[in-house]
Formats: sequence, structure tokens, C-alpha cells
Amino acid sequence: MNKEMRLQVLSEFLKMQRAKLTPDAVGLPEGTRRRTPGLRREEVAQLAGVSTTWYTWLEQGRDIRMSSSVLDSIASALRLTVDERKYLFSLALDSPAGSLRPAGEEQPVISPSLAKILEELRSCPTIISDRRCQIVGWNEAASHVFLDFDRLEPGERNMIRLLFTRQEFRRLAGNWDQFVRGFLAIFRAYYGQYVEDEWYEAFLAEMKETDPAFLRLWESSEVSTAPEVLLEFRHAKAGKMHFHLTSLQVQGGADLRCSIYTPAPDTDTERKLKRLLER
Repeated sequence: MNKEMRLQVLSEFLKMQRAKLTPDAVGLPEGTRRRTPGLRREEVAQLAGVSTTWYTWLEQGRDIRMSSSVLDSIASALRLTVDERKYLFSLALDSPAGSLRPAGEEQPVISPSLAKILEELRSCPTIISDRRCQIVGWNEAASHVFLDFDRLEPGERNMIRLLFTRQEFRRLAGNWDQFVRGFLAIFRAYYGQYVEDEWYEAFLAEMKETDPAFLRLWESSEVSTAPEVLLEFRHAKAGKMHFHLTSLQVQGGADLRCSIYTPAPDTDTERKLKRLLER
């Protein structure tokens, strides 16, 4: 992502966050009738203690000088979460938080200890993915609940692409939009962290061409490194199942993530999953 593109993404992010806030939520009077939802630019500038002109230039994606202290004020004015704040800083400052994956670098290798964890989580479908949401590991439960990843070529095992191109996922998730938003929130966090990696721009362009729903969900997605979501699956063989999705960062040299689908308590999901595995 070049500098011009990075500033454009920053512009879109600021507009999106401003539209989410209401005057009442930040202690400002409603004022006259508003033509668009959210705060006005001058209101964000007032809350952040900066000039309206400067904030307007920032939101327009102009190449202006930005300091960490001013960005911190903008983040506070927009009520950003910790992950959203990191995303803002990664885009605004010309100092990406993560390193690039060298061209031609092979996919991360699952360590023996991580492979053992996957094996032991028999009653919890679990997927290991890298910073591009490329699936690099999974357990037997995940193959039964989602699809048999072994049948896919390694290049096809991208979770974001699968969510929008495979009908199995659309039929499976009763709350498909919520399911997708959780992964897009993670993907956006990576996108901000690795702003210099041109792969993300190429992938986003591909996905926007692949499915019109992608653009809608991408533009409205949050930023989160570890969203916790309750999902309702309608499995073709097991019927209705409920899972809590917990996403954990794997410590180590490779930037890996462990997504664990835990059967919701007070449901018959775990029993159904065990029967599915016995078959």
C-alpha cells in the first residue's frame, strides 16, 4: 500500500467512525437538523482540540504533519477501541507496526506443540490461520463442521475467500453477516498493521469483484484482534448448533491466530458434535 492509498484508507476509516457517533453520545447538543448521520467534522475537531481545517484535511486524506499526541486526541474524540486506535496509528504514521512477508516465503509451519493442541481440542472445531487469514491448520472437528480442508488446494484455503465463495459457509451460518463481520474485523486489524504489504490491496480488489456483499460488509466492519461472537450453525447432518468463537493470538515468530469454536453451554451442541465425529 503506497502512501497515497494509505491516506485514502485513513480517510475512509475516519468518516466511518465519525458516522457511528451521535452528539448525545459525546455530550454535545443535537443542534439543527443533520443531513448525514453521525458527528460533523467541526464537532470532532472541537472534541479533539484541533482546528476544523486541520481535521478536515486529515479526513480528506491530505499529506499533512501528524503527531502521536494529536492522533491520540482524535482517537479519544472518536471513542476508538484499543484495536481501532492501533489501526489509526498504523495508517496515519509512516511506520508500519509489522514486518513484511518476504516474496516467495512459504506458509508458516504448525509447531508440534500447536499440532498437539489441535488434536486435543476434540470437541471444539479449531482453525489456525496466518495474518492473511490463510488457513494453515485445523482439527478433525473443524473438517466435520465446516468442510474438508484437505480437499482444497493450499492456495484456496483463505477464510475470507471461502466465506464469500463457498455455499457451504452461507448455508451453515444462520447469522452469516455476524459470522463474516468477525473475520473481517480481524482482517482489517491485520490490514492496518501491515500497511506496506501490497498483497492486501490486491486481495481486497479481488474480493470486491467476487461478491458485491463483500464491499458492504467490509465498509461497515469493525476493527478487532480478538472478537468474541456467538454463532448459530445449521449443519446439514447435525442440525442446529451454537458456538462461541474465541480468537487467540499464537505467540511465536509466525503471526498465527487460533480460532476456537466452543459449544455453547446449556445447548445440545456438544452432544451433536460428538455424534457427528462418531459417524
